[in-house]
Amino acid sequence: MDFVDASGQRVRRSAGTTDKAAAQELHDQLRAEAWRQSKLGEAPARTWDEAALRWLEEKTHKATLEKDEQQLEWLHPYLSGKKLKDISWETIRGILEIKKKETSASTANHYLALIRGILRRANKWGWLEVLPSFEPYPVKNQRLRWLTQEEAARLLQELPPHLASMAEFSLLTGLRQSNVTGLEWSQVDMQRRCAWIHPDQAKARKPIPVSLNEQAVQVLLRQIGKHPRYVFTYKGRPVTQVTTKAWRNALQRAGIEDFTWHGLRHTWASWHVQAGTPLLVLQQMGGWASLDMVQRYAHLSADHVAQYAGNVSVHGTKKAQSPLRVVPNIV
Repeated sequence: MDFVDASGQRVRRSAGTTDKAAAQELHDQLRAEAWRQSKLGEAPARTWDEAALRWLEEKTHKATLEKDEQQLEWLHPYLSGKKLKDISWETIRGILEIKKKETSASTANHYLALIRGILRRANKWGWLEVLPSFEPYPVKNQRLRWLTQEEAARLLQELPPHLASMAEFSLLTGLRQSNVTGLEWSQVDMQRRCAWIHPDQAKARKPIPVSLNEQAVQVLLRQIGKHPRYVFTYKGRPVTQVTTKAWRNALQRAGIEDFTWHGLRHTWASWHVQAGTPLLVLQQMGGWASLDMVQRYAHLSADHVAQYAGNVSVHGTKKAQSPLRVVPNIV
């Protein structure tokens, strides 16, 4: 295409197609847009790429920015180059269907939340006049998925060495994925057997002290000498993605279904509660902003309510013939 717009500026570019009719249509569209921008003062149509870039620039403080970057990388082939005004709900739904089949409805909703957030910001920036409607997939309030000791052992055995080390460390510390992949040696004190997550690395924006038990120390010892800066690496490079094909294949071989990497954190918390760790202590260990986030694990231990179980009884029932006297377990 080669034409001069209304302002006298020459536009020269490829139509990106060998179809002459399609190229002519694009030519006419661009020429009309250039005329409206010059004569009517219309703002140029913004693209998804521009909006995504500005989103990242404005969200540098966000604790989950790395997750946004990973999601945007996956979305890139489907939305790159598209004008914001041309991104309809049908377009979004088609993309989400792909992600849903690849993972789950819940994960697809996370991607929808990012798309929705960017388009809403674009609307505030004046880049998008009309927002498409958003309809997330209905998701049941499912049970927390955590692994038994036997399941965890099978999974670690099936994972490749670099992922097995990271998964084991996650099970022993409860750290989130980004905190494990981004862990640096400067954040580890082997003599004091502790590590720490800086406030800007934590989701709650508060520092997280990490006590290392003997097994966690052994995991770290195996990583010494592999990289001068990062603790966990693969072929000399920091690991940025863990939910890979190798992870999914390991889950399948281990016979584990409906489980994500974040489930390792749920598993760590569940094991702690079952072992008697107080919820307030668990909150500090896990870096949760509020106790409400920890209450979802409370049902895994009945110790804190066992002493009250004998406060009610049913009268008139026949007593069991037993020489043993039942004594309530008082904690």
